[in-house]
Amino acid sequence: MNEKLSSIKQEILDGIEAKATSRATAFELRKQFLDSKTGTIGQLMKEMKNIAPEERANYGKEVNELKAWATDVFAKLDEEMKAKELKAKYEAEKIDVTMPAKEYQTGNLHPITQMRNQLIDVFAGMGFEIFEGTEIENDYYNFTALNTPQDHPARDMQDTFYLSPEFLLRTQTSAGQIHVMENKKPPIKILSPGKVFRSDDDATHSPMFTQMEGLVVDEKITLCDLKGMLDVFVQKIYGEGATTRLRPSYFPFTEPSVEVDVSCFECGGKGCKLCKGTGWIEILGAGIVNKKVLENCGIDSEKYSGLAFGIGIERTAMLKYGINNIKLLFESDIKVLKQIDDN
Repeated sequence: MNEKLSSIKQEILDGIEAKATSRATAFELRKQFLDSKTGTIGQLMKEMKNIAPEERANYGKEVNELKAWATDVFAKLDEEMKAKELKAKYEAEKIDVTMPAKEYQTGNLHPITQMRNQLIDVFAGMGFEIFEGTEIENDYYNFTALNTPQDHPARDMQDTFYLSPEFLLRTQTSAGQIHVMENKKPPIKILSPGKVFRSDDDATHSPMFTQMEGLVVDEKITLCDLKGMLDVFVQKIYGEGATTRLRPSYFPFTEPSVEVDVSCFECGGKGCKLCKGTGWIEILGAGIVNKKVLENCGIDSEKYSGLAFGIGIERTAMLKYGINNIKLLFESDIKVLKQIDDN
C-alpha cells in the first residue's frame, strides 16, 4: 500500500514538472488526481469497500494524508502559477517612458470641401441662403424653364446624361433657382452648391464636378450689383488686390450675359504663364436673369430683375492651389491632398 501511495506522489511531482506550465494546465493536473469521481485519489477512496475491515481505518488514514498532501501541493502550485502569469502580464504591459511617442497624422477636409466651405462663408456674409437641389432633374427644370431652346447643343446626348426621355442628371445647379423662384416671392438671395454632370473628360474637365449657383431677385438689380458681389468674392479667395472684368457672352437664361475674368493673382496683371500673358483669368459665367425665366416662374419681370452666376468649385480650387490636372482632385492621393489645408 505504501508503495502505491508513494508511486502516486511521485506521479504528481513528475506531472507538475512536465505539464504544469500555467494555471490552466495545473488545474487539469489537479483534477486528474483529486477529482472526487474520476481522480486517482478519489478512486482509492472507492476501494475502501474491498479492504478488510480490520485494515480500513489505517487505509483511510493513509489515503486522507495523501489527499491532504496533494491538495496542499496543488494549492501552492496554483499560487506560483498565478504569480508567474501576473509577472508576465506586467512585463508585457510595461511602458518604456523613455521611448519617443508614436506620431499620428491629422487629417483635413478634401480641397473641394474646403473651397465649397470658403465660398459659402463669403456669400453667406453677403446675406445669401443655401439651397441644395436634387441631382436628378427633369427636362423642364434643367432646360425648358431656363429658356434653353429645343435645338440647343446642351440637350444633345453627347453633352447630357439622360436617364430616360424625361429625366437626366442635372448639367447645372441653375435648375435649383427655378425651384426657388416657383416657391418663394422676391426678394430672393440664394446660393445653390452641388454636383453636376456633363459628358466631358480631359485635364481641365470631369464628367462630374461641383458647381455653385448664385441667384438674386429684387427690384432694380443691375450688372453693377453683380460686379460688386464678384469683386468681394475674388478678393476673399484670391487676395485683396484681385478685381474682375465682365466680357459680353451668351447664356439662354441670362440677358445680358457675361464671362467674368479675375485679374491674375500670380503676376498682378503683368502677364505670366498662368494667365497666358493676358493678365486675366476666366473664372465663371454670369448675367442678368432673362425676363422669360422670371415669367416662367410667375415673377413680374417689369417689377423685378435678377442676377445669376455659376462658379465651378474645382476650377476655383485649381487656380487657387496651382493644380494643373482636375483628376488630381478625384484620385485621393494623400501626397496631393495633404498639401492643401486652409482649415
